[in-house]
Amino acid sequence: MSDLCIFAGTTEGRRLAELLAGQPVRVLACVATEYGETLIPRGDNIEVSAGRLDREQMEALFTQRRFDAVIDATHPFATRVSENLAAACAATETHYLRLNRDAEAEDAEAVYVDSIQGAADFLAEHPGNALLATGSKELAPYAGVEGYRERFYARVLPMEASLAACAAAGFAPAHIIAMQGPFSVDMNVATLKAVNAAWLVTKDSGDSGGFRDKLEAARLAGARCVVIGRPAQREGMRYAQVAAWLRERYGLSDARDIDIIGIGMGDAGTLTLEADAALRACDCRIGAARMLEATARYGKASYAEIAPAKIAAAIAGHPEHRRVAVVMSGDSGFFSGTKKLLPLLEGHRVRVIPGLSSMQVLCARLHTSWDDATALSLHGRAGSVVPELLRRGKVFCLTDGADALRRVCADLIDADMGDAVVAVGQRLSYPDEAILRGTAAELADRDCAPLSAMLIERPAIPAPLPVGLPDEAFLRDLGENGRAVPMTKSEVRAVSVSKLRLTEDAVVWDVGAGTGSVSVEAALLCPRGHVYAVECREDAAELIGRNARRFALRNLSVVRGTAPEALEALPAPDSVFVGGSSGGMEQILWLALERNPRARIVVNAIALESVGELTRVAEALELEADIVQLTVARARKLGRYHLMNGMNPIWIAELHRREGGTEHED
Repeated sequence: MSDLCIFAGTTEGRRLAELLAGQPVRVLACVATEYGETLIPRGDNIEVSAGRLDREQMEALFTQRRFDAVIDATHPFATRVSENLAAACAATETHYLRLNRDAEAEDAEAVYVDSIQGAADFLAEHPGNALLATGSKELAPYAGVEGYRERFYARVLPMEASLAACAAAGFAPAHIIAMQGPFSVDMNVATLKAVNAAWLVTKDSGDSGGFRDKLEAARLAGARCVVIGRPAQREGMRYAQVAAWLRERYGLSDARDIDIIGIGMGDAGTLTLEADAALRACDCRIGAARMLEATARYGKASYAEIAPAKIAAAIAGHPEHRRVAVVMSGDSGFFSGTKKLLPLLEGHRVRVIPGLSSMQVLCARLHTSWDDATALSLHGRAGSVVPELLRRGKVFCLTDGADALRRVCADLIDADMGDAVVAVGQRLSYPDEAILRGTAAELADRDCAPLSAMLIERPAIPAPLPVGLPDEAFLRDLGENGRAVPMTKSEVRAVSVSKLRLTEDAVVWDVGAGTGSVSVEAALLCPRGHVYAVECREDAAELIGRNARRFALRNLSVVRGTAPEALEALPAPDSVFVGGSSGGMEQILWLALERNPRARIVVNAIALESVGELTRVAEALELEADIVQLTVARARKLGRYHLMNGMNPIWIAELHRREGGTEHED
């Protein structure tokens, strides 16, 4: 096994140690202090050495261990250490790699100087308090400024050596801020305001050193930065190049740390502390352009992708990034692409960090609970709030488009629910957040923000389970030439629908739908699915549409035409009900099973000839037919007596593939 040595006193050095942990290479990570030792990740192949080494000690170490390579990931300002490392490697014929940190572009509002002494000289001529964020080693030049004990505040690591250095430079305890970073923009702003700082003195430590956050904090706090420019760097490689060299040379595994982060509403105030820490630690951000804009303050590389497959491809296409943050709006478990993305990330170390959902935020603004509401999304999807509002009385809905409010209100008014109370949360959490509230009738002509959340309330109407609804619940016409439109009666319908074994998200074909009574019950039972009522009679098709509107169904589509031709364009069915086949039963069943070999099929037959055709088709298609005969009698009153009126017997067949065939039911 090869040996590597990393001088790892920086963020990049710690990231290299994380990359190499558990890999087929032994690593010695050298840090200057015991505190730095605590920051290096542990691993069976990772050894940590704490303590400062001079050039002779470096040469002795390299001679003894004969490292395959030494990686210099020390701070950009630690030029003496880099010089010693390069010289020691040359003397021991050890391969030397310098990891250079990217420099930040100069900020127009900042003052740039070339040294600590230059910063002290500038502050001597410019009044105002200063927060010194340049470490504890070089405080002496500041002590030469008149009034420094009252004006200057030193922010240093919480270590005895740091506190001793502050005391030696004459800083009083009240002017020493002993804290460990990284420091967020908000923390920097709070510190600057706490000490009433007009100046923030910092080194150009690059983005990984928190330099950009310091610039932003100074701007927000009304202070200016005094920036100590970076000394000239040795020739070297960026982190991504060093990581690529290591992967190629040692065959490192490509497993990476991926955080899928729900960032809340987009405003910084709704981001959790866990999400904030993950975004600070990441190498890159991937997500929709709006999400990247909302997290732009974190910097880092960014790739605008929305589809889960493209997000996974972006991760695979950028192996230089070992810590990836995938940013999702709201909560990662609430109508999020996380569900489809997770299976695409096998082999990586994945963490899901939930955020605040718009449902939580809107209900909090309205002082109402959300545990008794049904959640729907009409964001880029077809659908209706009406069925769930009828059933539950309280519906939360995600929408898109400026006309979303008008569309939802029109849907409610069309279902005779114009009195429903609609609350619209627009740009939740942002400074221009607005809550619009009124009835559907009152808001019917109003627009809303393109991405809005709605809470819709109306007293629920308790209803029995939609199985075997009374025949009187459906509209019926005599139809063309006085010929009644056929309808499957209540008792027969209850048995037939039960044999379809419907699920909430089932796709159902109702072939020869007649009045649409089976279609209506199926649509009520499948609120997240869709029912296609296929009917060749124009008057019957019109009647089905009227019955669908009567029950406020948006998941029922009328398909005009004769089967099997009318079925060609329909999605594959989970369940098929055949109430009338117009002589095309074999072709209908063959097509249904071709589209989905496991489809559940129920056929109703009244005439003996239809039963004969049914058994013939079952044999031809190698299907098992479980057939029951149902006879129903209804009471009618004759004088003071009740007599039973028998209805025509009906055969109900449940068809499925035979056991032992190429396809069969489990």
